[in-house]
Amino acid sequence: MNQTSNSAQSQDIVCIVCPNGCRIHCEPNDQGFRFTGQKCRRGIDYATAELTKPMRTLTTSVKTIFPDAPVISVRTDGEIEKSKLQDAVERISKITVDQRVKIGDVVIENVCGSGVNIICTSDRLIHSY
Repeated sequence: MNQTSNSAQSQDIVCIVCPNGCRIHCEPNDQGFRFTGQKCRRGIDYATAELTKPMRTLTTSVKTIFPDAPVISVRTDGEIEKSKLQDAVERISKITVDQRVKIGDVVIENVCGSGVNIICTSDRLIHSY
């Protein structure tokens, strides 16, 4: 399980960057952190990011006005700060799509001032399946 920073205590983070799934032990010290257990440099970079500024991709759905597709799937087109996820979900929950959008179309620009857009991930509104 990934855990975010509590810099006063040591913690373990499971790296998800590659298939190894290294359990990285993070021990705070005067220079930042001491990492053990990683098999590659990417593990250190991942653990550092998780401890300092965790980022996530958000995948969810949005309501529509169309009876043939009452919801469509959407996601962020980049990563946003983990701390902004709840705000993004609240913003998305207030949206109702009233146009027939396709994969890649922007549903919400710059969600929560993150510089990241919410995009459609389905052609459900333009193709009948």
